[in-house]
Formats: sequence, structure tokens, C-alpha cells
Amino acid sequence: MDWGNVTAEDLLDALREVDWSSPPRPLSEFFSRFTVPRSYSKWNSRLKCNLYYYRTNYFLLIVSVLILGFLRRPLAIVAAFLTALSLAFLNDSFAGTFSEKVTRTVRQFSPHLAAKMRPPLTPVIRGRPSAKRTIYICGRPRWFFVLMSSFVSFILWFVSAGLLTVLWALAIGLLATILHASFRTPNLKARLNTFREEFRAVWRNYSEL
Repeated sequence: MDWGNVTAEDLLDALREVDWSSPPRPLSEFFSRFTVPRSYSKWNSRLKCNLYYYRTNYFLLIVSVLILGFLRRPLAIVAAFLTALSLAFLNDSFAGTFSEKVTRTVRQFSPHLAAKMRPPLTPVIRGRPSAKRTIYICGRPRWFFVLMSSFVSFILWFVSAGLLTVLWALAIGLLATILHASFRTPNLKARLNTFREEFRAVWRNYSEL
């Protein structure tokens, strides 16, 4: 895959649709080999490839930096968790997995309530969905949970007065992510993993037709 031709919008769409349940890459691989990119095009391609391949590692890195910055602010930790959760809801795979696990847990105590948490059926015309598939979480549209978690996290940020702290912690985490993604040399495993996930995405889209 030529990462130089991948736009930022394409990268964001891929990160939104890809499965985030995979475990992070081992630290021995994460801190394996670093080199300076030879040109801007090499750096641009390397940055996108590493952001996609080490996405789970970078997410945990940013969350860890935020937690360290909020050790003295318990409410800020909860606000950071809700903010991360609202962002995670934007990923299709995470939203579907979260909804499935919550519904499965509720079914053990109240099957009637669990039945109400099922997503509505999508109308099908001539064997294909009539519109773009809407993501539901526990029977409600995804945007409902995104707005609710964002609103509660904003209130907690305001009460804990930790907004300046989160900005500094977030800046440090993003800076560390960009530096690592810029100097970490993509290996053959990263490229093969990208091709494998591309094949899965194409096969999934084909099977839905």
C-alpha cells in the first residue's frame, strides 16, 4: 500500500472503521528501530503507516499521560475516561462490540429489557441496504451516547478545573505520538498487517451486498 497517496480523511475513515479490539504491539517491537526519514514524502508515508499500525499503542500512551496528569484530580480522571469513551464510540467496531457486550450482560438479568436494546432492522431494496448503515448502541443511535458522554465529561472538566491540565497532558501525549510515528521505521510486519486488514475490509463490504 502506498501511504503517500492516502489522505488524512482516508486515514481517519480507516481508523473509524477498523477493529480496535486487537491488543497493543509488544514493547520490544514498539521501541525496536528508529531512523530519520530521508524526505518529506518518506516522513508523510511513515507517519500514516505507523499511526494506523500502532493505533492501540498510541491510544494507551495518550491515556496513560492523561492519567498521570490527573492523579490529584479524581473528577478529572472520570472526565478523561468519558471523553475517551465518547471518542471510542465514533469507531464502528468499538460501538458494535460495546453494544453487544452490554446487551448480553443485561439479558442475564432482564431478557425483556435486552430485547428493547436491539437495533432496528435496516430496510433492504433489491438485496442492498436502502441507505448507509446507521450504528446503534443499545438500541439508540450512536450520536446519543456520544453527546451524552461528551456533555457529562464537559461538566466534570468544569467542576474539577482540570481543563488546562488536560490540554498540557494531551499536548505531551500527541507530541510523543507524532515523534514516535515519525522516527519508527515501518517493518515488513506492519505492511503485511495492513494488506491483511484491507482484504478483510473488502471482503466484508462484498459479503454485505
